[in-house]
Amino acid sequence: MAGRPMTGQLVTVFGGSGFLGRSIVKRLAEAGSRVRVAVRNPNSALFLKPMGSVGQIQIVQANIRHQGSVAAAVAGADAVINLVGVLYESGPQSFADIHSAGAAHVAAAATAAGVKRLVQVSALGANPQSDSAYARTKAAGESAAREAFPGVTILRPSVVFGPDDNFLNRFARLAKFTPALPLIGGGKTRFQPVYVGDVAEAVVTILLRPQTAGKTFELGGPRVYSFREILTYLLKEIGRERMLISLPFGLARFQAAFLGLLPKPLLTLDQVRLLAHDNVTSGETAGFAELGIQPTSLEVIAPTYLGRYRSKGEFAPLRAH
Repeated sequence: MAGRPMTGQLVTVFGGSGFLGRSIVKRLAEAGSRVRVAVRNPNSALFLKPMGSVGQIQIVQANIRHQGSVAAAVAGADAVINLVGVLYESGPQSFADIHSAGAAHVAAAATAAGVKRLVQVSALGANPQSDSAYARTKAAGESAAREAFPGVTILRPSVVFGPDDNFLNRFARLAKFTPALPLIGGGKTRFQPVYVGDVAEAVVTILLRPQTAGKTFELGGPRVYSFREILTYLLKEIGRERMLISLPFGLARFQAAFLGLLPKPLLTLDQVRLLAHDNVTSGETAGFAELGIQPTSLEVIAPTYLGRYRSKGEFAPLRAH
């Protein structure tokens, strides 16, 4: 995208210090926006400031559960992006409060402040009828955002990968210390992994195109994989031989009942429920093609950061398979 097409616009990004957020903040800064990053702990987001020129990126305190701090964070903004989400519940960070009520707070504040554009990042699989609380509250957040801000643009990405992801990195770390990796439900669940940089590009493109207001976009990568295929590829890329053990959903639920009690659980009951459903685009909703973006394949990006998990380092040659 030539030039700096968003020069001077102020964009508030809720959750801008997270994995997806940092890519979006960087892309917005490159496009010329002034970026206000709204996070619960401003000190934890100071690393974002060098992504822009002096004064271009501002860090402010906000908690989407608290309407007053949300209103202050969107004051004077031209556009607002809400990325805040949690993968498991902890204390006051419940799915309902973050995904549903939080989305409503952001959308209502954006309307009251006269914000021109709102982007709500949801998730592929958001469904009010789902047996997963994560998926139900993501759907409720979409509805709340539409009700308060009818022109909201909804993004539903599949599982997002990139150098700091919590997807490939998690299983690669496990593979360093365990002799086997679990295939929940037999590894048949299908995913359409999407590159974090492509999602960030989609957000900027949407803000530049007024005709995307009020629309929903499903964002998936160029290929669909089963969970087994993903782990097989991962092990080949890091040069480690590990057993892939099928774990029936019933046994996975039993284990998750205990693992979910950990401060940072490896697996929760709700995540097992999510894994019972494919995470792929429907083909009935707009996506990257309508935004003029060619999604990047997993095989292009993953080797750039998975090498650190090889037994002899990232520059060690891989054995032939």
